[in-house]
Amino acid sequence: MFLKNYFTLFLLGIALTGCSEQQARKPISQSTGTFMKESIKRNKKLVANEEDLIKKEIKKDTAHAYIASEKGYWYTYETLGEGKTAPVRGDIAYFDYEITDLYGNVIYSKEELKPQTYYVDKENIMIGLRHGIKLMHKGDKVKFYFTSHLAYGYHGDNDKIGTNQPIICIVSLTDIKKDESQP
Repeated sequence: MFLKNYFTLFLLGIALTGCSEQQARKPISQSTGTFMKESIKRNKKLVANEEDLIKKEIKKDTAHAYIASEKGYWYTYETLGEGKTAPVRGDIAYFDYEITDLYGNVIYSKEELKPQTYYVDKENIMIGLRHGIKLMHKGDKVKFYFTSHLAYGYHGDNDKIGTNQPIICIVSLTDIKKDESQP
């Protein structure tokens, strides 16, 4: 009889504790978001400093009128081509370019970079170029000033372009074609 009562009490205890409401475990450490806030503040300051450097260099170039893009870079047309349409998603853009630092020192020459073939918005290329090429027409030669976050960013290119280095890209759009392989 004692064993029967003990067993009943045991089952009743399991039933009562098994039905209790579960509570979520509290995290071991709580993040306040301070690191992210400081990182954002640091990056904004970095971009503002780079923009100031670019604006100073643009002011020195009195021969050209520069346009500030909505995407955060500046550009000027050195040569206007005969083309009437700009490349759109899916087009194939053929271009040559060179990269210099903000003071005109060549980092990569046109010969080093070779002629490029770019499937517009379907390939990964430098963010600034991705946006800038869509402003160009066949035959245009455009000088772009890119802050580092639109160029090679924090890591650079692991070769000649350093970390957080703003650059100039001088791009010549030689041709635009429709991608015939697409329906």
